[in-house]
Amino acid sequence: MVSIILIVNIVYVSLFTMRMILTMKGRRYVAAFVSMFEVIMYVIGLGLVLDNLDEIQNIIAYAVGFASGVIVGMKIEEKLALGYITVNVVSSNPDIEFTRRLRNEGYGVTSWFSYGMEGDRLSMQILTPRKYELRLYETIKTLDPKAFIISYEPKQIHGGFWVKQVRRGRLFRKGSNDNRR
Repeated sequence: MVSIILIVNIVYVSLFTMRMILTMKGRRYVAAFVSMFEVIMYVIGLGLVLDNLDEIQNIIAYAVGFASGVIVGMKIEEKLALGYITVNVVSSNPDIEFTRRLRNEGYGVTSWFSYGMEGDRLSMQILTPRKYELRLYETIKTLDPKAFIISYEPKQIHGGFWVKQVRRGRLFRKGSNDNRR
């Protein structure tokens, strides 16, 4: 009984976490579909605990399952990496080749020259799917280990060359000349 309650609650909270993320990402129909299974697991798990409230191990299993479900849900979300990330980079190397190399890797880059406390800088705004976020950071650090990096998740994206490439499925496809412009 304890292991069933534990597993049911891990599944329930993982589904809850995924539904919340899908809702925040604007994927309402998928979120609604996931919520059906979430509620089934919730009712089963809570029912098992409420039917046996006099057994403390069931309550503890419910609580541990809930906590474990949060972790499992977060791990699933990390693997799915839904959405996009915008990364602002300031490099002390104002060489435009930095921008070209990032574009050749398939990233959407807008760059401009800026001036910092110690002189000329190259500022860039880079848009990429979240699943490529860590790869982007490594690429930036290879090009400029001292680059200043700030990232955030944009709520809405509209227009631009890069968005067209994503919709056509051409971004990061090896051998494609379309993403090298």
